[in-house]
Amino acid sequence: MAEKQRILIIDDDNNIAELISLYLLKECYETTIVNDGEEALRVFPEFKPNLVLLDLMLPGMDGYQVCREMRSLSQVPIIMLSAKGEVFDKVLGLELGADDYMIKPFDSKELVARVKAVLRRYQTSQIPASSNRDQQGDYVEYSDLIVNLTNYSVLYKGYSVEMPPKELELLYFLANSPNQVFTREQLLDHIWGYEYIGDTRTVDVHIKRLREKIKDHAGWALTTVWGIGYKFEVKRQ
Repeated sequence: MAEKQRILIIDDDNNIAELISLYLLKECYETTIVNDGEEALRVFPEFKPNLVLLDLMLPGMDGYQVCREMRSLSQVPIIMLSAKGEVFDKVLGLELGADDYMIKPFDSKELVARVKAVLRRYQTSQIPASSNRDQQGDYVEYSDLIVNLTNYSVLYKGYSVEMPPKELELLYFLANSPNQVFTREQLLDHIWGYEYIGDTRTVDVHIKRLREKIKDHAGWALTTVWGIGYKFEVKRQ
């Protein structure tokens, strides 16, 4: 029998946490509930969750700080939960490393769907990167860069680069259409899809993260087209 996937629920409202746990237990996940940030960081390395549901408004250490601390320890996917729907809060959460952001109140079916989607993308991204000779499936290759969408791997200058699924999907989409300019709205639609209602600054956050990991190359670069959007520019030699 396959081991159940573990989900850590961090919320100071125990009624909400118990309700979330009930939804997930019905889907055969194993859950643990904690009600504050300090306890969450104590439980985190022992429980070894496959995914974290993290409320932002926690007593003492808030959800942003918890996210920052967890990201320093692990790449485990984190979905932030918050009654705060401002663009600033969403962007800050994504910048700190959250994989998704849901606004309370939310529909139980949507929550379960988001959990399944994030877990699916994360598990696919953990497949080890192959060498240049072993690449299979959907991938793009440039000098010192291979982005493989089939096994969610990135090889940069011969080394595997870890990145969340959405970053990889964005990089692949741009690199798969070299020198084509895409608006932020087009990128939101292609990468996040109809299910995502967000601000175009989400795209800017992910581009910023990509540039921190993948530096411009003599033959290609992630380029900003001012007033429009972005492109993967392939330079003529």
